[in-house]
Amino acid sequence: MPYKINDNCINCGACSAECPVSCISPGDSKYVIDPEICISCGACNGVCPVDAPQPE
Repeated sequence: MPYKINDNCINCGACSAECPVSCISPGDSKYVIDPEICISCGACNGVCPVDAPQPE
């Protein structure tokens, strides 16, 4: 199940830097995860200070 970034995102970029498959990119108001590339590893959630990435 791919992860999705919720509205708690503060645009810090920690998740993007940690993603092993580079599926996270900046969006308009928060970072976004490409569900076609996400491998559901949870690395993004582990580094997010506000727990914004969550399994869909």
